[in-house]
Amino acid sequence: MGLKTVEWIPASSKALIPGKLRMIEQTRLPQELQFLETDRLEVIWEAIHLLRVRGAPAIGVAAAMGVVAGIQQDDAETSAALVSAVNRTADYLATSRPTAVNLFWALDRMRRVASENQHLNVPALKERLAREATAIRDEDAAMCRAIGEHGVTLLKDGWTILTHCNAGGLATAEFGTALAPVYVAKERGMNIRVISDETRPLLQGSRLTAWELNQAGIDVTIICDNMAAKVMREGKVQAVLVGSDRIAANGDVCNKIGTYGVAILARAHHIPFYALAPSSTFDLSIPHGDDIPIEERHPDEVVMGFGRRTGPEGVRVYSPAFDVTPAEYVTAIVCEKGLVRPPYGPGLRAIMEKQAT
Repeated sequence: MGLKTVEWIPASSKALIPGKLRMIEQTRLPQELQFLETDRLEVIWEAIHLLRVRGAPAIGVAAAMGVVAGIQQDDAETSAALVSAVNRTADYLATSRPTAVNLFWALDRMRRVASENQHLNVPALKERLAREATAIRDEDAAMCRAIGEHGVTLLKDGWTILTHCNAGGLATAEFGTALAPVYVAKERGMNIRVISDETRPLLQGSRLTAWELNQAGIDVTIICDNMAAKVMREGKVQAVLVGSDRIAANGDVCNKIGTYGVAILARAHHIPFYALAPSSTFDLSIPHGDDIPIEERHPDEVVMGFGRRTGPEGVRVYSPAFDVTPAEYVTAIVCEKGLVRPPYGPGLRAIMEKQAT
């Protein structure tokens, strides 16, 4: 995409501390490209909660950098006191959104690094934490590139893929998950077209996915969510690529609301359905998707979308932000380590065990 969704901007070239978190303000797209730069913890919490930064990997990076922003001015006199401040800051950021496992994975990593480095003095520990946060960002960019390299093997020149929500560069540190194979395909001279569901109610597909693909010179067409069945029936879709915010131990895939319906349609039309996500999205502590906590959003996002009333006052609104696609509808899961095919339990465990060694 050529833009860094989330990055740490140090005040000088000599050290990472002090610095600020800089992110693309995604609620301003596609009207304008605007950056939010801040070192205020409450602003970072709000940015995650209000989807100014969104997408599971990008949320994880922002949270890690949010820990650094939160503790860099802390007046702790001992490393033990600073570790306590890290834990408090991480606990606070963990309340911003409940579903994306990357958020908790990144915060736990920052807690662990703080605890393991208590032998450092306070300034050195702060710098060590800043290095860890930037490493999480760089690792995410590398993982997304690897996902693209593995995922492109599933595509053929001339294909059109359908995607739901935004799992491109805007949802990650830099390169994307579901869209990573599309970018790799373009680099290799392949002609891959994209149909992007608008993704109600906040239109991440039309506002964000279409924007970044258009910026990259990739052929993209926006459709309303309820048009997916028609374009599939007309033979206009050869594969579905989606991201994921959490993948359960059995391969159930949690992603933006509406993904489950797309998966059912893909099965009905004999179209492969692929979930692409970094292995940090795998949550083997959750046996199946029914145990994944599903965030519910404010009713105004449905009946007052973008400031215009589209539903009567006083009506009840049910607005889950995510749904779960059962593993049986998923053709393959693609991560930075390669492809995992059914049965997913053994394959996901093998990847996580390999990483642990």
